[in-house]
Amino acid sequence: MVNYTRRDFLKAVGLGAAALVLPGCGNGIGQGSGARPNIVLIMADDMGHSDIGCYGGEISTPNLDKLAANGLRFTQFYNMARCCPTRASLLTGLYPHQAGVGFMNHDDKLPGYMGHLADRCVTLAEVLKGAGYNTLMSGKWHVGMKSPNRPLERGFDEYFGILSGAASYFKRRKNQSLTVEGKPFEFAKDKEYYITDAFSDYAAKLVDVYSQKDEPFFLYLAYTAPHWPLHARAEDIAKYRGKYMKGWDALRTERHKRMIEMGIVKDRWPMTPRDTEAAVWDELDEKKKEEMDLKMAIYAAQVDSMDQGIGRVVSALEKSGQLNNTLILFLSDNGGCAEDGQFGFDQGKGEPGTAGSWSSYGLSWANASNTPFRRYKHWVHEGGISTPLIVHWPAVIKQKGKLTPQPGHLIDIMATCCDVAGAEYPATYKEREILALEGKSLLPIFAGKKRKGHKAIYWEHEGNRAVRKGKWKLVSRYPVHWGQVSQDPGRWELYDTEADRTELNDLADKYPEIVKEMSEMYQAWAKRSFVIPRSEFVRRRRERNKKKKAKR
Repeated sequence: MVNYTRRDFLKAVGLGAAALVLPGCGNGIGQGSGARPNIVLIMADDMGHSDIGCYGGEISTPNLDKLAANGLRFTQFYNMARCCPTRASLLTGLYPHQAGVGFMNHDDKLPGYMGHLADRCVTLAEVLKGAGYNTLMSGKWHVGMKSPNRPLERGFDEYFGILSGAASYFKRRKNQSLTVEGKPFEFAKDKEYYITDAFSDYAAKLVDVYSQKDEPFFLYLAYTAPHWPLHARAEDIAKYRGKYMKGWDALRTERHKRMIEMGIVKDRWPMTPRDTEAAVWDELDEKKKEEMDLKMAIYAAQVDSMDQGIGRVVSALEKSGQLNNTLILFLSDNGGCAEDGQFGFDQGKGEPGTAGSWSSYGLSWANASNTPFRRYKHWVHEGGISTPLIVHWPAVIKQKGKLTPQPGHLIDIMATCCDVAGAEYPATYKEREILALEGKSLLPIFAGKKRKGHKAIYWEHEGNRAVRKGKWKLVSRYPVHWGQVSQDPGRWELYDTEADRTELNDLADKYPEIVKEMSEMYQAWAKRSFVIPRSEFVRRRRERNKKKKAKR
């Protein structure tokens, strides 16, 4: 990939200048031929809305920035606030409870909380395979640990990765199948195993092999980066040491300014105040500042490494002549992760970043990752559900480097892939009745048009609830932490996202009729989508656990 700097990016798109013509585009297979495109779907893990360069971050992401400068960026795209539910929704075009993964990958013996993909849904791989695509995956699965819910049993032809969630970046797990066309594939032995590289290199190899075939391919590249543990190569960490000694408050201010300049957020939306649970940087002693500088440097290195790998995948597409007619989508599964308090956790042995360590960067840095929004992974305020979405497809996207404020949601990915691939979403699959598709195609937006959007989109995770209808967003935070039960589901808050997307001016008391209408919409959606109240879910889980203990 070419060396594409932040200054180049700002010159091309951030401050309104004409977009640069970048090398590697315009000569690919399929231009003007009507050939069906390849589809490459890339997902980051626990990455905040403002972390990457083309969304206002200071982390070096030249390859993603280049895709953005030659493609399209969404400023209002949404995920499902947590890893498993997001992946279920992404892969099926349904809301996660409909797909069987309303919480995590534990089977709670409830239709919406099975912990794996249900028989009533069909995956992107299954649909696209039926349309003649080769279906390929590298990375994190996390929507079914056991047969028959593994990738090769849910439509993928090739797979390498981890079936569960967080894992060491330096230690390869047992039973990680690694084949291309049924033949063993080995990574280069001249460098240390690092899981981000492993996923990237395998994906690039799949591009090399399958770009030579007559059929188009669908590649799902699901990184674990930058999810904890904080593990990165020493040379990547070194790039960022000392850069975060300014602290999270200064970082948020700098990012917010760039986001306004780029048009990612509106200047009329004030940045949220520092989270009350976050530490005050200037009150920390020098040792704690250095410790937290290191943690954020490792996190940045993880994002940087992912971007390097994406560059190798894009280079493979360029080399094969396939880039022009390949639809590339990049997004994150949830907002920045605030788990384990203001400074995160430190387990394992050794300094954070090394193979024996097991650390996270904590709430205070996550507050910066989600600039300028409120809350984090788990919650359905904007900080938990807002994701970058970069779309790159030179054969179709002509207004390069542009932003679109049109809202979109994970449920739209299946509809979009069906649309561009000429695939039919089935009513039945292998004699199973399949739920109707919830999403709507994004293709009109890619072509520079206004699409007819959703009447409303919905969220529920761990009792946190939300509805967005037009400019209105109704949102509620479950008032207690996981494992605790509250009969109070949490009060509804109402925000005008056009005037106040940072959710600082609650209008629920001013517009009770809108609250009533939208809360009734939520209840109707929850009923048809296998969602149950959080208090009921926890009660049932406790009862099952008691019965299990009694049997022992």
